[in-house]
Amino acid sequence: MAARTSFTTALAGLAPDTPLPVAARLFAQAGVPVFPCAPGGKNPLTEHGFHDATADLRQVESWWRRFPAANIGMPTGSASGVVVVDVDVHGVNGYEAFRRARQTGLMNGWEALVRSPTGGLHIYYPAALTSEQPSWQAGRAGIDFRGDRGYIIVPPSRRIIDGETALYRLASLSPTPGRALDAAALRRFLDPPRPPRRLPERGSSPGRADPVKLAKWLGGERTDRNHKLFWASCVLAEEGVPYREALDAMLTVAQPDFGQREIARTVASGYKRIHGDAPRPRDSDTARATPGHDLDAGPVGRVASRGLR
Repeated sequence: MAARTSFTTALAGLAPDTPLPVAARLFAQAGVPVFPCAPGGKNPLTEHGFHDATADLRQVESWWRRFPAANIGMPTGSASGVVVVDVDVHGVNGYEAFRRARQTGLMNGWEALVRSPTGGLHIYYPAALTSEQPSWQAGRAGIDFRGDRGYIIVPPSRRIIDGETALYRLASLSPTPGRALDAAALRRFLDPPRPPRRLPERGSSPGRADPVKLAKWLGGERTDRNHKLFWASCVLAEEGVPYREALDAMLTVAQPDFGQREIARTVASGYKRIHGDAPRPRDSDTARATPGHDLDAGPVGRVASRGLR
């Protein structure tokens, strides 16, 4: 018969007023790796952040002797055996998307519900045993997924909100053990990929679809050019401008501090964002880009993609 995860079992034994050093020790004794974070905050206090998390009791006790008010961080994914759906309330109210996802059955199988100090909700599931579940964000839905290469702040940690102390508080425990979440299906539901667009005839998209005009505009910019280039690339992709035509125009902007490789990667990321597949480069394009670089994984692609979602 399936059992609860070690984390949920340990969490069920904590009271809201359990001292943080005691809670950290109890998690470690249950085999759950933890690490200290800033008192009243989220930033790790260890050199390598969640990579330093451990269930070694002596190390955990040493950390919390040094930082007795430290919040408790826990890596998510295979490291701890749990993943978390984080429903946010800042900017976008994630509860609306959460309700829609729950109606489809995609949210079934949770083990624990934790209220965050800011009014959000952390939904804990057992991690999948057979495959990696990378962390992701669905910004337009107001929901994040904390899986492999991520971490979460766990009860009874606390935050200082408007001068008041607010706890991460266990709200509910499932009466039965949980089951793994289909995180990929949830992401597709919350942030569906844009369907491929049929490219119009060359020259049929006036105005904002003029790559030369956009390139001239970028040539005069000196701030946030990577983000603006990504935006311009997405606009051209949406308007059906051929990738090579857009790239040729944008490469005219190249300057000592705004090189051809960076431009080529960013334009390709914009087209991939709109059409779903990376454009097929010419040999000359490939020579300008860094070999083996994931065009959608660099800092420009990540930051700009979040802004467009």
